[in-house]
Amino acid sequence: MTVTMSRSLYPKILPYQQEWLSVDDEHQLYIEQSGNVNGTPVMYLHGGPGAGCSENYRRYFDPEKYRIILFDQRGCGRSIPSPSLNNNDLPALVQDIERIRQHLGIDKMLLCGGSWGATLALAYGIAHPSKVLAFILRGIFLGTQAELDWLYRPDGAAKFFPEYYQDFLSILSEQEQLDPLRSYQNHLSSANELAVTAASKAWYLWELRLSSIEHQHIDKNHITDQHQALCMAKISAHFFANASELTANYLLDQISRVTHLPAIILHGRYDMICQLYVAYQLTKRWQNARLQILPCAGHSGFESQTIDAFCKAADTMAAFLDEQKQ
Repeated sequence: MTVTMSRSLYPKILPYQQEWLSVDDEHQLYIEQSGNVNGTPVMYLHGGPGAGCSENYRRYFDPEKYRIILFDQRGCGRSIPSPSLNNNDLPALVQDIERIRQHLGIDKMLLCGGSWGATLALAYGIAHPSKVLAFILRGIFLGTQAELDWLYRPDGAAKFFPEYYQDFLSILSEQEQLDPLRSYQNHLSSANELAVTAASKAWYLWELRLSSIEHQHIDKNHITDQHQALCMAKISAHFFANASELTANYLLDQISRVTHLPAIILHGRYDMICQLYVAYQLTKRWQNARLQILPCAGHSGFESQTIDAFCKAADTMAAFLDEQKQ
């Protein structure tokens, strides 16, 4: 009998280069590189929008085989200024990726991301398919109105987590609760600093509680990085309340521009933020994509089954891309 061992993250590594790249008169992007400078370029796109990079994203990839590129998207994390909503939209983020690629002298790259990072990876691929080698995507989110309604209105995830959803609504008046997304955007753009802090914590807590089936009893004490919570809440609300291009099903309608490229798609069966049927719909239109449903995983990229699947996917893709070079 063959026993397959579960994979853990690669050992911690430090970047060999960190820099800030100016992309317009206002924004500078934090960029880091680690691993093998001569390896296959891989760019990992973080979620949110607004969550910023985790050093653990480096650890999905074999540092001997990959040139690992992480960056904080404009307006969040270590990018400057942060948080910032000015000139911050999907076309700008796609353009930022292209500028980073050009700045680093990369011809083509493996593009990876989870949740909003998967959204952004698809948007970049659709705009620049000739610059992508392949994709590894986790927790598919296409930004449609149905997905936003699932997350923020009472007939979706709220039915599974009614007490947590009530906490999410608690900072809103009865009238504001009729349109939580727009109401949160108003609170988060308030001049009242206390109101903004309360709203950002409540927004971030709702998502944290939905993200993992391995970690329970998450409360406000788990929000230890107020800057991250503020970036996540302000930028997510800004994008989702003004997501007309995405909510019109733009990504799925344009997916034929990347379907010639190989993709490994990972999705937790119990993902309560990004629904599995969305990944299933996407894969049905993508003949070169392979969907792997993780039977005991939720949304987080750092649950044990997701770590195992992502590291194995990265190894599989490294071997495939090496073969393509020969």
